[in-house]
Amino acid sequence: MKYDFEGKVALVTGASGGIGRATAVAFAASGASVVVSDVNEAGANETVDLIVQAGGKAVFQRCDVSKGDEVKALVARAVSEYGRLDFAHNNAGINNLGLNEYEDDVWARSIGINLTGVMMCMREEAEVMMAQGKGAIVNTSSINGLVGNGAQPGYTASKHGVVGLTRHGALRWAQMGVRVNCVCPGVIETPMTAPLTANPDMRKILDGMTPMGRMGKAEEIAAAVLWLCSDQASFVTGHPLVVDGGATAD
Repeated sequence: MKYDFEGKVALVTGASGGIGRATAVAFAASGASVVVSDVNEAGANETVDLIVQAGGKAVFQRCDVSKGDEVKALVARAVSEYGRLDFAHNNAGINNLGLNEYEDDVWARSIGINLTGVMMCMREEAEVMMAQGKGAIVNTSSINGLVGNGAQPGYTASKHGVVGLTRHGALRWAQMGVRVNCVCPGVIETPMTAPLTANPDMRKILDGMTPMGRMGKAEEIAAAVLWLCSDQASFVTGHPLVVDGGATAD
């Protein structure tokens, strides 16, 4: 599906690779100017280079989404660089695989980035979009935002929280022209899952976790994000869109 986002501006956090990079590249390929953000400067600048080399427009702004002043600076950069903000994909997040999330510092970091970071991004983005009278925000949750995960309390709680924040924002800003939705990916092949997929036995397990028999691709999540931002989804807000190959269908 092709979109005409010429003259539009998109902001993507967590865009140094994986889902964030795929979304930033897709926005640019559809004509949008993109603000690429991450704490991984090298990876984010690679994303910018990919966009520019393909003829698109993009700039990098470093942002730790758990820090309010950096979030304010990120959104301000979008406006100062391009004059507006039409779309935002709040994708930055961490997955503490192998760590005990019941430890105070691990719990706090998970909630701070995955949940508080989304809230602060939404808050700043919505202010700009309301002033324009229109905008679309898409947050990244997870299938673990809809079902339980016995191994990761912090990740599960934070991703459930993102779904709640999404529904809150949809209700709060609906009459101001701002739509807020989220995507709930299943097991996706990204740099985050790369350490697991390097093991052939673990790769078979991950592939077998969905009825489709394979892991999802970052570009498949990006496609969902762009649709939610497009006018074709003009009556969709407050929705957690599951993109998981059928993993939660049972």
